[in-house]
Amino acid sequence: MKFIIIAGPCVIESEDMIMEIAGQMKDIISKYDVDYYFKASFDKANRTSLSSYRGPGMEKGLGILKKVKQKYGLKICTDIHEPWQAQRAAEVADIIQIPAFLCRQTDLLTAAARTGRMINIKKGQFMAPWDMQHVVEKIRMSGNSKIMLSERGTSFGYNTLVVDMTSIIEMQKNKVPVIFDATHSVQKPGGNGTSTGGNRGYVEYLAKAAVAAGADGLFMEVHPNPEEALSDGPNSIRLKDVDRLLHNLIKIYEVVQKQ
Repeated sequence: MKFIIIAGPCVIESEDMIMEIAGQMKDIISKYDVDYYFKASFDKANRTSLSSYRGPGMEKGLGILKKVKQKYGLKICTDIHEPWQAQRAAEVADIIQIPAFLCRQTDLLTAAARTGRMINIKKGQFMAPWDMQHVVEKIRMSGNSKIMLSERGTSFGYNTLVVDMTSIIEMQKNKVPVIFDATHSVQKPGGNGTSTGGNRGYVEYLAKAAVAAGADGLFMEVHPNPEEALSDGPNSIRLKDVDRLLHNLIKIYEVVQKQ
């Protein structure tokens, strides 16, 4: 199986920004034999503050993502928050992503499953990895066997996440690819008071450990200038660092696959 890469900005800030990142990501990814999906959200429905930027909304956002697909030929991943969004998102997205906070929401899962698209479910920060078997069963019993699970850290006290690498092995027992979400795993939820903090300096180390532990792919949020990002800037990878990081991670993946 090819190494899976899901990467892009946290949220659609503007069409120009999305097209810039997508173009640069295509150039980077073209160097590697990987299964790549460009990820961006049209709406961030679980921001810390009511005043936080959420995105352009579904219709405009999906229109921009459709342009990415048409211009660059990239596959698309985007997340949904309500069941009625599933079918509309599936008209553009190749992967429909279920946010961690919503991973147990039965109506959302079954609506996503009925689209027939690949479903990537983020493991809730509050859940044990073995409990994700019930999430997988909901998708399969709804007639869809195209499933990914993502490890994105576990709540550890207030405003802190930790990563247990054995979670990857546990979730692989469901016979589905397990993706490591390298950037959300270094978040500090609500750590900046009215917004989420994070420490991107740990992303590379955790990503290397996850790939060495057997992760089937990597999720990461990237931005040309994380300090100015409208969402998840503290944990986003600088776009200029993506090529070097992927080069090293794919080398580790190739070694693990030979074992």
